[in-house]
Formats: sequence, structure tokens, C-alpha cells
Amino acid sequence: MDISRKADAGAAADNSTIDTRVTLSGWTLDNPVLAASGTFGYGQEHAEIYDINVLGSFSFKGTTLHPRFGNEQSRIAESASGMLNAVGLQNPGIDAVIAEELPALQRVFHKKVIANISGFSIEEYVECCRRIDAVEQVGLIELNVSCPNVHAGGANFGTSPDTAAAVTEAVRRVTSKPLYVKLTPNVTDIVAIAKACWSAGADGFSLINTLVGTRIDIRTGKPVLANRTGGLSGPAVFPVALHLVSSVASALDVPVIGMGGVSSAEDVVEMMMAGATAV
Repeated sequence: MDISRKADAGAAADNSTIDTRVTLSGWTLDNPVLAASGTFGYGQEHAEIYDINVLGSFSFKGTTLHPRFGNEQSRIAESASGMLNAVGLQNPGIDAVIAEELPALQRVFHKKVIANISGFSIEEYVECCRRIDAVEQVGLIELNVSCPNVHAGGANFGTSPDTAAAVTEAVRRVTSKPLYVKLTPNVTDIVAIAKACWSAGADGFSLINTLVGTRIDIRTGKPVLANRTGGLSGPAVFPVALHLVSSVASALDVPVIGMGGVSSAEDVVEMMMAGATAV
């Protein structure tokens, strides 16, 4: 008998009994694996490819109060071990998401989702979160104060402790759902911003959003992206994400959703070792 195979079979049997559940501020997920907001859209396209119920949950595409067409083309630029995107928060608006996207999603995804909410003023953040608060299908609100691809709002709110805290405090007043602030890595002290948001009522954090970058077409001398800059994601940013997740998790005893360049099961384990509750 092949002893190594027998040992492997025994290990597999033991692993099948491992409890993979994690809890994010009172919301229990059956496993810690999430799809981050952005390219996963509102989930339905991916449900045509595989059973997305294998995920613990996912964060739907960044949603604003009013519909947005996003930035001009070109919006995508390839980079070594990653990509730049400057989509610009294209989305149908919060009312369409509640009335159309979420009911359609419920037919293929039988768990609660994370609502990624962005805005261009504190009032817009507040109104979006007020409307989504009544939706039972949403288990957690992810306050996106870190999108680098718009010229107002987004990361403009997340680069200083005071403005990030102001948005957090205002939204906290209108929702009883767990409130996680999605932080930008494009700052000098992410821990100071996290502490300010925590004091203002945040229940936890999502990090990181993308790093700001650009590419230039050497044939024309012009930026590849119409927006000039975009957000860098992919394996290249993983060490940065790991460092910042560890920094926030070490400084504050709060749940953290880790993201940024995660591309393997080993990356998930490493991110959780750094302090993330879910990845």
C-alpha cells in the first residue's frame, strides 16, 4: 500500500470537518473567501460560469446615488503582474440596484451581500446608505472612501482622518447594519485614518483599495488611460496590502476584510495570518 496516499486521504478526511465560519460584526459567513468590489459586478455574470454560492459572500460594484456612465475610454491598461483601471464608478445608481440588480441576484445567490457605497458628497453617502439600510439582502455596508478613479468624492474623503471620520459619523446615524470603511493605501498614515473612523462609529475596515499608477504610450507620448491615472491591482500589490492589513489589525482590535493582489489559497492564509478576518 502507498502509505503517503493513505496519509493524504486521512488528512483530507480530517480537513473536511474544519469549521470555516467567520463572523464580521455579528454577521456569520460560512467561509472567509469573498470577491472584492469591482470586476465581480453585481454577481450575475459570474453565476453563469460557476456556482457563486461557494463564496462566503461578495462586495457588489461601487454604487452611487445617481447612475454613472464612468470615465471615457480607454479605461484599462495592462501592467506587469497587474492592471490599471480607471472605470470611474460606472453603475446604474442605488435605486436600480435595489429594484433590479439585487432581486435578480437573489435568484442565483442565496446569501447576504456586501454593499459597496460611494459618493461625491457626505449627503450622497448618507442617502445611499439610508436606502440600502432597509434591504434585508445586504449584510454589511462597505463605505468606499478610497476610489482613486474619480475627480471628486471617493478617495478625496479617505485621505485625511477628519474627512473620513465625517463621512463615517454621518452614515453611522442612518444605518444599523455593520459599517466597514474601505481605506486607500495612497496615504502616509493609514492607521491614523482607521482610528478616526473607528472613533466615528465604524465597525471594521476593508483594505486595500488600488494604488494610483499610470502608463504612457511610447508611440504617442500620451497616457494610455483617458483619465491619465488609474488604480493598480493584481499580484504586484499583494505585499503592500499585507503590510497595511497587518498595520491596521495590530493597531486596532477590529475585524478587517483583507484584499489586494490575492491570487491563491496560500495568499488567503497569509492575509489571515496578517490579521484579516475575511479575504
